[in-house]
Amino acid sequence: MKYLNWHGLSLLLCFPLLTGCPMYSVSTASGSNSYISEDRRTSGIFIEDEGIELKTSRRIHQQFGNSVHINVTSYNRIVLLTGEAPTEAVKTNIERLVMGVDNVRRIHNEIAIAANTALSSRSNDTLLTSKVKARFLAERKFQINHVKIVTENGIVYLLGMVTREEGDNAAQIASSTSGVRKVVKAFEYLN
Repeated sequence: MKYLNWHGLSLLLCFPLLTGCPMYSVSTASGSNSYISEDRRTSGIFIEDEGIELKTSRRIHQQFGNSVHINVTSYNRIVLLTGEAPTEAVKTNIERLVMGVDNVRRIHNEIAIAANTALSSRSNDTLLTSKVKARFLAERKFQINHVKIVTENGIVYLLGMVTREEGDNAAQIASSTSGVRKVVKAFEYLN
């Protein structure tokens, strides 16, 4: 019985890590740890965002295949499009396609007109995202999980539901991180 409980608990605690849901531990008066999500979105909106990303990515791939490299990020039903498209017409068509997805409130179309980036560039973007997150943690000026970071070709995009002070702090930290070419704020402000 302990074997089943331990594995069940392990799966339960690992699930948020697999889905990208930020978690932190809180010690209770009894000394046990409980895990709670610290996201300003409701669980319903979080799930809608996941659905928007999946539907949109699938539609883009069905229509354009490998001729484009597009990242779709939804935060509180606001969609950020990054990546590369071969022409302005394709970029516009992708935006129109996203407008047709249910529950999308707004679109930030940051798609570059360029050839698809190389794998080495994408690996560098992953490293930059990690560096920015590490700096957010070190600076401790806001809750790190209130800001979502997307990096494309050295440009860091910041999303989230934040106060203006949190947004300014995040942008300042990101812009002073080595290797970051530019920072774009796509926040939804709470004040």
